[in-house]
Amino acid sequence: MKKKSRGKIKRGLRAATLPQHCLVGAALLVSFGVARAAEEKEEAEEAAEPDLSIFEGGTNTFNNWVEFSLGGMLIDGNVSQAQQSRRLPEGAFGGVSDFHCQSLVATNTTLTVDGRGIYDHDYNLSVALAREETWFLRLHFENYRTWYDADGGYYPPGNLWYPLAGDAVGLDRGEISIEGGLSLKKWPALNFKYSHLTRDGQKGSTVWGQTHTSLIPSITRGLNASLYDIDETRDIFELNAKQKIKTFDVGLGLRYETGDLDNARYISQYPGEPTAVKVTDREGTSYDQFNVHAFAESWLKKNLFFSTGYLFSNLDSDYSGSRIYGTDFDVSYAPNALNGAGYYDLDGGGQKQEHVANINLMYNPSKTFTVVPSIRVQQEDWDASSGAFQTLGNNVPGFVASNSDGEALDVRERLDVRYTGITNCVLYAQGEWTQGEGSLDESGGMYLGGPIQRASEDSRFFQKYSAGVRLYPARSVHLDVGGYYKDNSYDYDHDFDSTGNAAGGNRYPAFLVMQNFETYDGYTRLTFRPLPNLSLVTRYEYQLSTIHTQPDAVSGLGEVESSEMTSHIIAQNVSWAPWSRIYFQAGFNYVLSETETPTSDYTQAILDAQNNYWVLNFNSGLVLDDKTDLNLGYTYYRADNYTDNSTVGLPLGSGAEEHGITATVVRRLSERVRVSVRYGYYHSEDELYGGNNDYDAHVLYSSLQYRF
Repeated sequence: MKKKSRGKIKRGLRAATLPQHCLVGAALLVSFGVARAAEEKEEAEEAAEPDLSIFEGGTNTFNNWVEFSLGGMLIDGNVSQAQQSRRLPEGAFGGVSDFHCQSLVATNTTLTVDGRGIYDHDYNLSVALAREETWFLRLHFENYRTWYDADGGYYPPGNLWYPLAGDAVGLDRGEISIEGGLSLKKWPALNFKYSHLTRDGQKGSTVWGQTHTSLIPSITRGLNASLYDIDETRDIFELNAKQKIKTFDVGLGLRYETGDLDNARYISQYPGEPTAVKVTDREGTSYDQFNVHAFAESWLKKNLFFSTGYLFSNLDSDYSGSRIYGTDFDVSYAPNALNGAGYYDLDGGGQKQEHVANINLMYNPSKTFTVVPSIRVQQEDWDASSGAFQTLGNNVPGFVASNSDGEALDVRERLDVRYTGITNCVLYAQGEWTQGEGSLDESGGMYLGGPIQRASEDSRFFQKYSAGVRLYPARSVHLDVGGYYKDNSYDYDHDFDSTGNAAGGNRYPAFLVMQNFETYDGYTRLTFRPLPNLSLVTRYEYQLSTIHTQPDAVSGLGEVESSEMTSHIIAQNVSWAPWSRIYFQAGFNYVLSETETPTSDYTQAILDAQNNYWVLNFNSGLVLDDKTDLNLGYTYYRADNYTDNSTVGLPLGSGAEEHGITATVVRRLSERVRVSVRYGYYHSEDELYGGNNDYDAHVLYSSLQYRF
């Protein structure tokens, strides 16, 4: 009788469906104490004959789980900077950090539910139903927040700082989607997806408002904090089909996207002064984009693979906007002698069409030699027009209109080769060439010197050559050496330009007739394993980039090396496991980078840019006993490139130091229950902001996982 009873129980478990499992998992959210009591009873019954392997799975496999979490961040110092850096809210947060439930609901048919719900603003839920190798249907919802420090700048001579608020501003990103696929024998494989995407909230803007930094009215700086207000929605429809026709795999895809963007920048000028004004710079765009793409690929011979693709895209957009000065944000236009240049009732539209085609071959003349030639052609055509009422001070607004149209054609050829005929050695090389030409005609526009009339043509030639070798001289040694040379050249011909390039005229943007970007890069990477439990990885990279610029001859200026950037990157990583219960990992990265410009030779207002920094990280794991693990981590970042030249120019460069220490303990209470506690301490100092961005943050996080 006992055996028959147990058999009935087993058959009942095999017949259990996913909804029953998921109801059990959902019930745990409100009655976990009852479930834990049952677990404690089960542990007591098994104590007489412990099996330590159960704490890492054991003989039972649990495909479903729910994980609860609770944590918080305490901040001393700049709250918004800590929130942005740590990507966490201030105070407490918690909820269901992970939920997964799956089971068979019919023959070869699985229902899967995944979810997450963390206070604050971190939620997602996915429900998928799939029949193996036949069809699937998936529903997905997601929402999460990103924090931004929207504080303004710092002026060292007056010890003036322009914060916005104590807390960081937030930008919420959301997605709702439905996706389905069908794969039937002798029929094309189909996949459809609809997505609704949103961005709503605020972030800091780098377009800071002007302010006087002293009693001298002529000394102004763009330091006052400003906000970028974002309200965007997008809807995307995608349909893809794939089928095998004889020896060819062919595919066709359609994509339609429509969007509505209503964004604004809120800028405060000269706060606290009689000339204080608020600027609302509103940008609105609605668009429809349709594209179709197709591909085909096949092995023409055993050693010859062919693939080709084509894409057509059409973009149609309408835009609106205004730049209005007033005593508050989002007010109607009113003339005022203190107002700067602005506009209202902007109305315009634009269209763009794009064609892209490519052909690729992969040829293996021998087992050790591979050649891959390819060609890509891209054609673009666009035009746009707009009209608005231009404003300045208390002048009578005047209507201005603008039109532009252009085209561009680029052809890229590429050749990749790979040779493995030498024992323990791989040789590879690549060449890439792009030829392009285009034209742009412009007329009208909001230019205080009068409407612009310009007709320009440009030609482009890009080339890049790279080569390298991978060596395996010994079982424990792997060496990779390589580099590349890249040269991008642009030539501009301005057939007509109403702004003029003579001395004293407005020389931009048609001032340049040539620019050349040249880069040399070399790197080496060595992996060495002197012992089975010890691994060393050493990397070094050198890069030299220059920009040569030539202005219009009428300016009386000649060609100049307008920029030179030199970078050295050094990295060392070590992994060591001296014992089966402990491991150590350490890494060190050092970057030396400098950008020189001729301007720095003549004025202190613009200095050579320094981007030198180094990063140290350490991580260690220790198995304390058969149920408990301990992990310790440490990170350090240091950049010392800040030079205070704020009395004559804009101080640039980073001067920052950061420390991070973490400790995590994981305890397996049973084969079903696991708890963890994590503590992190973070210290940050930012010299560029005079210490106003400094903070200390303590983060405590705990979780409890139950498997079923």
